[in-house]
Amino acid sequence: MEQLLQAVQEGDLQQINALLESFLTDAEPAAQYEIAEALMHYGFLNEADRVFEHLQFLFPEEAQISIDRASVLIELGEEDDALDLLMGIASDVPEYPQALLILADYYQMQGLFEVAEQRINEALQILPHEPLLQFAKAELLFETGRFSEAARIYEELYTIEKKFAGIILAQRLAEVYRAGAAYERALDYYMEALEEEVTADLLFGSGYAAFQTEKYELAIKQLEDLKELDPDYFSAYLLLAESYAMLENNKRALSVIKEGLKRDEYDKSLYLFAGKMALKNSRQHEAIEFLSEAIALDPEYMEAILILMSVYSAEQRFEEIIALYEQLQQNEFEWSALYPFAANAYNEEEQFQKAYEIYKEAYNDFNDDIEFLEKYCLFLVEDGKRDEAKQIAQRLVRLQPSEQQWTDLLERFE
Repeated sequence: MEQLLQAVQEGDLQQINALLESFLTDAEPAAQYEIAEALMHYGFLNEADRVFEHLQFLFPEEAQISIDRASVLIELGEEDDALDLLMGIASDVPEYPQALLILADYYQMQGLFEVAEQRINEALQILPHEPLLQFAKAELLFETGRFSEAARIYEELYTIEKKFAGIILAQRLAEVYRAGAAYERALDYYMEALEEEVTADLLFGSGYAAFQTEKYELAIKQLEDLKELDPDYFSAYLLLAESYAMLENNKRALSVIKEGLKRDEYDKSLYLFAGKMALKNSRQHEAIEFLSEAIALDPEYMEAILILMSVYSAEQRFEEIIALYEQLQQNEFEWSALYPFAANAYNEEEQFQKAYEIYKEAYNDFNDDIEFLEKYCLFLVEDGKRDEAKQIAQRLVRLQPSEQQWTDLLERFE
């Protein structure tokens, strides 16, 4: 027995197999059961199943052995055999709720949440005050988005025990309140959980909850600690940069987001935010580079495209606007929000027919946009399309009755 336990602990599979057959022949059943548990614990599932199968042969009516073997078979992917064992356990034996719990866990993993809940409820009818069953119910409710119900059970359990199944309940409560957008309560529980254990996920969760409750200094502290603990926790960089930006520390926000891009160069949202922060820091050239990278990663990244078009427009880089617009068209990406930029760019580049076509196309979506209508009207006047210009001028008069220039224009048309 000592030799076999040592082989298990050392991961010596050859020695395990060499000792196992004689051990199953000679050892007492209690010792065999102990070895089976050790094999399970260290991940020797096929060998554990071999021992449980032998014990099952010796004790065919022993429900606990069937349950243990079923757990191993599920891990090995032999679900049908495992389900047969679990379904064969009589409802009047003390181990029946345990069998129901394993069935519920299996169905939950398969996404059959209603069936899983039925099994847990059946077990709770037998043992209504069993904390582990209540915890399993709360876990299922949490996974299926029933946050308030899950929180109620977690809160009740928290008065009994601070940990269940190795999980810190304060962390679960923080997660369920965060998922339900109750960020103040979530933050309290995150800070409590961090007193028990400091992990990257807890630091990020507390930073996120602090950000949502506008406690930006605390968010920065938690996320800076996280960055130091795990520099490759990619999600931290964007949230940390956003926290600095909320305090208008735009220089530090840009610096942090650049650090994030060194860690994760394929996250388009990092490039987008880097572009925004570069603009805040009056670094237009960098902003264009970042936004272009975001669009390269996702050619239909609408927010990045719109901001880049705005930057090009502000800098009167009309050729770039046309190039980007035509590239999007080649990719069969049509978005009416870009029409005003494109129409104005074609007009500035003296491609008047193309500008006219896009202006007409844009009018359906922008007939309440004063800036667009002004440019459209002036374009039509310069292009000699007096009747159409008159219609746009009439629209502007209705929208801006106090603006004299459109009234004067109409009078000249008359």
